[in-house]
Amino acid sequence: MRHLLSCMNTTQNKEFGGLSGQSRGQLEAVKVRYCLYARKSTESEERQILSIDSQIKEMLLLAEREGLEIVAMKRESHSAKETGQRPIFNEIILDIQQGKFNGILTWAPDRISRNAGDLGKIVDLMDQKLLLEIRTYGQRFTNNPNEKFLLMILGSQAKLENDNRGINIKRGLRTRVEMGLWPGMAPIGYLNQKILDKKCQVIIDPDRAPIIRKMFEKMAYDKWSGRKIYHWLKFELNFKSIGNHNLALSNIYRVLQNPFYYGVFEYPKKSGNWYQGKHETIVDKELFDKVQEQLNRDNIIRTSHEFAFTKLMVCGLCGSSVSAEEKYKQLKDGTTNKYIYYGCCRSKDRHCKSVYLREEELINQLVKILDQIDFNNSGIQIKFEEELKRFNKFQRGVLGFSNSKSVHQDIDLKTYAKYILKEGTNEEKRELMGCFKSKIKITKGIVTIEN
Repeated sequence: MRHLLSCMNTTQNKEFGGLSGQSRGQLEAVKVRYCLYARKSTESEERQILSIDSQIKEMLLLAEREGLEIVAMKRESHSAKETGQRPIFNEIILDIQQGKFNGILTWAPDRISRNAGDLGKIVDLMDQKLLLEIRTYGQRFTNNPNEKFLLMILGSQAKLENDNRGINIKRGLRTRVEMGLWPGMAPIGYLNQKILDKKCQVIIDPDRAPIIRKMFEKMAYDKWSGRKIYHWLKFELNFKSIGNHNLALSNIYRVLQNPFYYGVFEYPKKSGNWYQGKHETIVDKELFDKVQEQLNRDNIIRTSHEFAFTKLMVCGLCGSSVSAEEKYKQLKDGTTNKYIYYGCCRSKDRHCKSVYLREEELINQLVKILDQIDFNNSGIQIKFEEELKRFNKFQRGVLGFSNSKSVHQDIDLKTYAKYILKEGTNEEKRELMGCFKSKIKITKGIVTIEN
């Protein structure tokens, strides 16, 4: 390969001693206008030869020395290993097709492409005589068979290096996990530490690890919810990650479900490949399992429900929405009763003193003040007529009252509304509340109309 490249470079230099032959005549006939393109891969910045600014500086010096006309300058921080994924490169292809410029000035061939798809687009443009020349720091490529072949070899070599690098990285990560070493950024509660002449290891974070353990203990023994742990970390401890961020609720659950903290980890995720880590554990397996039991119970309680009156009323003390939760009580005969309680969700004031109200008591209070509530009468009327049609259909289709007249009489809509509050389904109750023009609030267990 080296001998072939050497021979081709010799041939190229001979042909471009003054751009002799057909290529020189073509470039003299049509002036080459260049786009300066500088690229750097975001995921491997430390391995790049030159930064974008350095590439631009070197190529501008070359343009000044060679008298090249630069009509556009584009920079991009994006990997070139996948076809069609670079927006700036795609823009350059389109500009060449539209005739905005017909040459590319770049630091090296691998800045243009490290994949066969994008390289093919460049060669096609050269075949169509839309791209007349590619200039790099030490080479020049035109619509010449030898030069295009050399360009494709250099592009393929860049792809080979890129592919081999990916294989080597995966092999290195696999070796690390087989040794029991965590292959990436340490989870919160641990720190990455590179020890001389040894593989990079994770060590206990002396500031955060004790708090992480307390999170597990409060969930397992004190039966705290994830949200209560969230408020404890944020407002009482002002706990921050290494990046100086508060832990989001979702991150708290990830921590509590991460087996890394008792010594094992799966890599890659969802692969089923488990490894025993060499790192010091923060919790033991028994504590971790208790937390998982609590999380499973919490998931059952937090299962999504469509309650009748949530998001339709506000707390009279702090203005937060009213939420609901189910509670279960085991009776002496072994059966279980379910109760629904409504109260402030405390989104605006987590220290709100509002109390909870049983659903039955909430309905009784709503019925008592219903005559004072301003309705959207047309909405209630439509619902009543739909109910009446369904009743008439039931009479004819089920009871066989085919000869009887359909029931239709005037009825007080508020009487119908009281019936829905007491006997309707959750969906019907929500539709009814949606027809209220008055705003309902709950203040320390008392339901009132907001003036």
